[in-house]
Amino acid sequence: MQIIQTIEDVRNYHLCTGCGVCATLESERYEMEDVTSEGMRPRVKDSAPESSGAAFGACPGVRLQHDFNREDGGLIRDLRAAWGPVYEVLEGHASDEELRFSASSGGAASALALYCLERRSMRGVLHTASDPVHPYRNRTVFSRDRADLLAATGSRYAPSSPCAELRQIIDADGECVFIGKPCDVAAVHAAQKSTPGLRDNLGLSIAFFCAGVPSTSASLKLAALQGADSPESIRALRYRGNGWPGVWSLDYETKSKSAQRRTMSYQESWDFLQRHRQWRCYICPDHTGEFADIAVGDPWYREVEPGESGSSLIVVRTRRGQEILDGAIAAGYLKVTGSDVSLLPRSQPNLLSARGSLWARLHTLRLFGAAAPKFSGFALFPFWWRELGFMEKLRSVFGTVKRIYRKRLRHPIEGAP
Repeated sequence: MQIIQTIEDVRNYHLCTGCGVCATLESERYEMEDVTSEGMRPRVKDSAPESSGAAFGACPGVRLQHDFNREDGGLIRDLRAAWGPVYEVLEGHASDEELRFSASSGGAASALALYCLERRSMRGVLHTASDPVHPYRNRTVFSRDRADLLAATGSRYAPSSPCAELRQIIDADGECVFIGKPCDVAAVHAAQKSTPGLRDNLGLSIAFFCAGVPSTSASLKLAALQGADSPESIRALRYRGNGWPGVWSLDYETKSKSAQRRTMSYQESWDFLQRHRQWRCYICPDHTGEFADIAVGDPWYREVEPGESGSSLIVVRTRRGQEILDGAIAAGYLKVTGSDVSLLPRSQPNLLSARGSLWARLHTLRLFGAAAPKFSGFALFPFWWRELGFMEKLRSVFGTVKRIYRKRLRHPIEGAP
């Protein structure tokens, strides 16, 4: 098995999530770059100092460790093994109809962030938005008001590194909100332990449910299939939002300078993009933001009616998250339409078998000498045993063997530094 000891090892042996925490904790050594075929990746700067080890200690690519109090009587015991810490599960949406419509689902994350800015005097919200210069890429923004939040709504199925900008939270003169993928939030959670400024200034962490991060090349390939003959021709690219679940929409300019727009359903676009997810996403135990204060996703337990307004699944994971959620509801920023712990497993019916498959994948990777992350506090084997049938168990092993050789997982990435 490959022994992973540095950030460079994480990047070179297919374990990087692209979160960017290394670029904050060791900013003199690392900076992030978008490797088109892979995702956001750390690069060692010229004449960089030796690593202090701080970045590696917080890296979610190589390690995830749950440290919540399992004896907390407020946690929902029946959900703990499969879904991590959960205090409450709600369905609801932003009261602000413009935020609700623009968002990917019901705008709950934006509504919570707006409440924190306007009613709790938090200084800003660190999150991801479209890059206005290169719309197929992402950038990290620090939103300070409703207009900023509204401009950044909608899921971005492309690489992002919001943790590379954590210095904006560390240096703020008060508490802030962080919104990111589950791996991003896990990185922030780990980094807080060694970064007092981050610990003091993180007022709320929000994770959105994530099924994996496609590469930039995936977006460019899909855009090309729809008519954009070059990245430079792309004027706007939106993956979801402006309705629920929204549509993938591409605006581009032809060689004759005429403006064109192409659209496809969210499901059609995701069916293409998900084939280009980074490898680390295939061996991730946390798709629902288990390290966040609050996690949000889509309530897929039911069919979405044509023209239906967006709705969010809201999972409260910490007491701080509970307090802020209750405040946002009382202040009228969020409307709750349902409260039922079964909404979480009903909305994500495939995740139990995915967690079971992960147990076999990790052991197979180690057996064949490929790099594998370490997960502490996650129940995996019971779900492999209970949730998978005999043939599924076999596929979880032999499918991984196939990927080890096809993706060359025992070897460093070609061209990696």
